[in-house]
Amino acid sequence: MLADVYTKEGVQAGQVELLDSIFGIEPNENAMHRSVVAYLAHQRQGNHKTKTRSEVRGGGRKPWRQKGRGTARAGSTRSPIWIGGGTIFGPRPHKYNLKLTKKLRQLAKRSALSARMSENNIKIVEDFTLDEIKSKSLAGILRKLDLEYEKTLILIQDKDDVLYMSSRNIPYVNVYPADLISAYDVLAHNKILIFKGAIEKVHNALNNSGE
Repeated sequence: MLADVYTKEGVQAGQVELLDSIFGIEPNENAMHRSVVAYLAHQRQGNHKTKTRSEVRGGGRKPWRQKGRGTARAGSTRSPIWIGGGTIFGPRPHKYNLKLTKKLRQLAKRSALSARMSENNIKIVEDFTLDEIKSKSLAGILRKLDLEYEKTLILIQDKDDVLYMSSRNIPYVNVYPADLISAYDVLAHNKILIFKGAIEKVHNALNNSGE
């Protein structure tokens, strides 16, 4: 498929070929859902923990004698039924990682990109650089591209510290290398702005059709 290419001033400057196998497939909702669930699961630290009766400090001495008081037997003040005691079956540290096959992860990414393309929410821009770290300059470019106040994901070809640092003060903009995105990154943004030079990296990372 052909997509329009714009300059940073918002003027159309030609067209570029996009692979239908990446930007024009029928989105697979199951693949996208599983990818998002796995992504969010990986964000969890999994370090939650409570102490059992053997881990709570104190409680080494028997509170009272076994017989003769008319009360229930007690061996430790750190019993789970006592205030200040341990916890029964409390949370323990563990990982929440979910494994997905490479084929499924790539299908999810292609589905996410195709969904955004079908919504006309992907825009291609000629490669540009900023002379200095300045959020106002980047915000002005986004305004000319009709992306002002839109939650936007900018996909770039190579690492660009100036562009990245200029975007950090704009709450609705994120800058990622094109070949390192996940399906969650695409779906979490309303608009996708792709540098023309980054399209080849997207094609190389996600094209499984041999085209």
